[in-house]
Amino acid sequence: MRRELVVMLAALAGVALTGRLGLWQLDRAEEKLAQQSALESRAGLSPLDAAGLARDPARGEAQHFRRVSLSGRWLAERTVFLDNRPMDGQAGFIVVTPLLLDDGKAVLVQRGWLRRNFVDRTVLPQVQTPPARVTVEGTVATRLPRLLEFSAAASGPIRQNLDIPSFARESGLNLLPVSVVQRDGPGSAVDGLLRHWPAPATDVHKHHGYAFQWFALAAVIIVLYAWHRFIRPRFRRS
Repeated sequence: MRRELVVMLAALAGVALTGRLGLWQLDRAEEKLAQQSALESRAGLSPLDAAGLARDPARGEAQHFRRVSLSGRWLAERTVFLDNRPMDGQAGFIVVTPLLLDDGKAVLVQRGWLRRNFVDRTVLPQVQTPPARVTVEGTVATRLPRLLEFSAAASGPIRQNLDIPSFARESGLNLLPVSVVQRDGPGSAVDGLLRHWPAPATDVHKHHGYAFQWFALAAVIIVLYAWHRFIRPRFRRS
């Protein structure tokens, strides 16, 4: 009797846990869909100029995914290559260059993607960076994409991650607390960078898949418990 009680409690706990995890994945999917809707609505607003960009992180969050049109000059010597960033199924770098604005402030621009050198990973790819004044069109991003990193210390042009406040201290630039994801626009094709950026909330199907797996596991626990507790004993008696 005690063994049956333990098995029943374990089955109930397993069903409760897997069912709750399935519901959590569905909640995550709904959150991302709501986020996508908000971002798409925000993207429909008129583009921000340099004066309208956030000067503090809190305001930057409210501007995430807003369109921008900025004029300035590239600080090519401060370009950073974010490593291990695949695009279209190929390994390469995301090229990040500060754009110096007219008021003396600068903003980090995720300019696009370049294939890496597979023979020597320390060789930097050539990036066409116009020295003259340019106009950059894109969308606001509150932070740069991050990957798992075992050491927070980073220097040099090739890095795993880039933190805006840390890079501001390192470079001495007066950086705004947001970055810009550059989109293709007039004259942007000359730099040879790819800008096939992923759309927001494109991984919603992943959460639906995980939810299905958790619910399926809950169903398996129920079926196994019913088989061993009720159905199998009847076959034995017959």
